[in-house]
Amino acid sequence: SIQDKNSLHLYSVNGKYLGSETLKEEVSDMCVSGEYIVMGSLQGFLSIRDLYSLSLSISPLAMRLPIHCISVTKEYSHILVGLEDGKLIIVGVGKPAEV
Repeated sequence: SIQDKNSLHLYSVNGKYLGSETLKEEVSDMCVSGEYIVMGSLQGFLSIRDLYSLSLSISPLAMRLPIHCISVTKEYSHILVGLEDGKLIIVGVGKPAEV
């Protein structure tokens, strides 16, 4: 975060710059899960981005409170979201029939 501008930068394992994306929110936690980056923000949005293009995979989900931590289950079936007020939100991943 530099002067109220937040960016996500992507580098190869060899340190080669691959790209960046400007973010509207301030990221509080993130994790890489398969080919996706799952991010939570202090503004209360849960975002899922493609790991290679950094583009949004779905529209951000509003949690209404700042997100403090994020985790993805081992089977990639659920996203666990810890909110500022201590609540744990469980978000199902996949098609409704699969969730």
